[in-house]
Amino acid sequence: MSVTDALLKNAYEDTQLLIKNDSLGDVFSIPRDVDFVLKCDDRKKAEIVASFILDNRYGLPSIGESDSGFRVVVTVNMPTTQNVLCSVSGLMACLSKLFDLDYDGWGCVVQHGESSDAIPT
Repeated sequence: MSVTDALLKNAYEDTQLLIKNDSLGDVFSIPRDVDFVLKCDDRKKAEIVASFILDNRYGLPSIGESDSGFRVVVTVNMPTTQNVLCSVSGLMACLSKLFDLDYDGWGCVVQHGESSDAIPT
């Protein structure tokens, strides 16, 4: 798959997840930790990618083992407005192509903001 095709597919999938989160009442403008997952079968490659991400301040990477190899989880504290989320997710898709990894998408906790029932202090 070309980089262009990967970006188009990625943007579509990101938008579908944002639509789902919207139906759950997510307030996209509230910053939160978003985890982006890159998978590979080689620890050395995972370490190189994590170092590259950290050196360029793209996010905070961590490496973990999974049944199918290794995962680099990149955590970025950010709002999930469509333009911001799709840009960062697109970067992760490009990194996956650059380093020959599998980009497994992103996840975060839905943010509801302040409740209307809250008592002011």
